[in-house]
Amino acid sequence: MKQIKVSIIGSTGYVGAEVVRGLLAHPYAEISHLTSQTFAGQRFSDVYPVYRGICDILLEDLTPEEVAKDSDLVITALPHGVSSVTVPKLLNAGVKVIDHSGDFRYKDVNIYEKSYKLEHPAKDLLSEAVYGIPEFYREKLKNARLTANPGCYPTCSLIALAPFLKQGLININTIIIDAVSGVTGAGRKGDLAYSYCELDESFKPYGVVGHRHTSEIEEQCSFLAGTDVKVTFTPHLAPFRRGMLATIYCRPDDSFGEVTTEKIISVYEEYYKNETFVRVLPKGTMPEVKAVNGSNFIDVTGAYDPETGMIKLFSCQDNLGKGAALQAIQAMNCMCGFPEDAGLLTTVRGV
Repeated sequence: MKQIKVSIIGSTGYVGAEVVRGLLAHPYAEISHLTSQTFAGQRFSDVYPVYRGICDILLEDLTPEEVAKDSDLVITALPHGVSSVTVPKLLNAGVKVIDHSGDFRYKDVNIYEKSYKLEHPAKDLLSEAVYGIPEFYREKLKNARLTANPGCYPTCSLIALAPFLKQGLININTIIIDAVSGVTGAGRKGDLAYSYCELDESFKPYGVVGHRHTSEIEEQCSFLAGTDVKVTFTPHLAPFRRGMLATIYCRPDDSFGEVTTEKIISVYEEYYKNETFVRVLPKGTMPEVKAVNGSNFIDVTGAYDPETGMIKLFSCQDNLGKGAALQAIQAMNCMCGFPEDAGLLTTVRGV
């Protein structure tokens, strides 16, 4: 297959660096530019020494137009509010774009502006952007020029909920999502709250009301269910670097019939039977972050509690992998006509 040239804008944050790791393993992609304002003039391996002799590309501070000149596809790892200005310039220059911010994830601009407290400068692109979960939207991704890579919490929650929402098997008014992320989810920044001494041996909820990923989860849940869905979502921060685990509580709909743990798992097995990166765990095997870290896999399973009548759904992923950078490469594969698993099956943490 013909190789494509891929550039990363914002390459030295954790997501950008993880995209680099994924692209280095990709048989059909060549890195063209790595941009950084903070580290311009240094090599990527100066910032991340593990890449010495592997990725010594010079970091540049380039305009979107300069990046686009010799790129087929650009992956942006920029803050919200910045992407919405940068992405239109890239599209106008004729390249495909995968964006990691929240700026293009919503179809309803009012929900975006309320959640992010920003006025969107490129509203016309919201209807065009494809939400980048290939398991849901791979056919649209095949013709996309703009992909909005999902948030990590939404990916973890939506893949767990999708089969039950699509088939009307759960009461949509009872969904409670408790999710835990590693510290890399906060990004690469010098903030006291994320320093080692503050985080070590700690565990805490945050953003307990109005976290912006709530609205993203709700919009996509509504698309899956075909009706308006509201969820109770609480994120938590745990003292490990990477990984994400969601525990989701809901009540079965009457249409589910007799509910058992075995039936819950069979729903997953049937719905995801052809999906490479969704691994359905058997009864009694719970997902754990160590088993997915460094990979593009997401592990799911479920259980039924007959004492309370509650369904419990569990999902686990690497927040930088399936939750961000490696899912972007999976989406890139769809956009460029590559095998969907290209470069991703050997990208794992190991021991």
